[in-house]
Amino acid sequence: MTFFDVHHIAFSVMAYPVSYVELIGTLFGLISVYYASRANVLTWPTGIVNEIALFVLFFQVQLYADMLLQVFFLVVTVFGWYNWRHKTEELPVTRMSRPMTGIYGVALLSGTIVMGFTIQQFHRWMPQYFPLPATYPFADSFVMMASVLATFLLAKKRIETWVLWIVVDIVSVILYLIKEIYFLSLEYVVFLGLATFGLLQWRKQLKYA
Repeated sequence: MTFFDVHHIAFSVMAYPVSYVELIGTLFGLISVYYASRANVLTWPTGIVNEIALFVLFFQVQLYADMLLQVFFLVVTVFGWYNWRHKTEELPVTRMSRPMTGIYGVALLSGTIVMGFTIQQFHRWMPQYFPLPATYPFADSFVMMASVLATFLLAKKRIETWVLWIVVDIVSVILYLIKEIYFLSLEYVVFLGLATFGLLQWRKQLKYA
């Protein structure tokens, strides 16, 4: 059994076994979101650790869509890190324009619908990997699409990133409670608090940007 094996348990919380790889992913996810709420560049390297750990975790538990999503997050994280560090001036916190807000809204809606219908077919297209049909495919797709868009907005330091993350966290808390994934649901309660804090902190910077 290797250190990053999902069965290598660090400790248990109320009979819920927490593996080392899940612990690393969770901790660095929280650290990354905290740094993001302070507009600190360390959000990106800590985010990379989070994404690699979750990639390994999701691969081992056969959540391949979430596994591939971590690859996307990794690419955007590298872009965001470069974008924040290589500007001639510090990247300011700004708002989206109304046309851009509309484009993002259409992308979120259409992407959720397309991904939802696609995920519904996974068990038919690839039964060897997905023997059971997806549960709550449109809620899952909404979380995925909103997370993708929010990550792009974070890389550009748009304050609307926190609005999207707050919505994502609320939906995720409810969804994981319904699925009885209580540890993960609790983590997203913490994310919700950090996202709210991030919105308040960035609003102060926006005022003086």
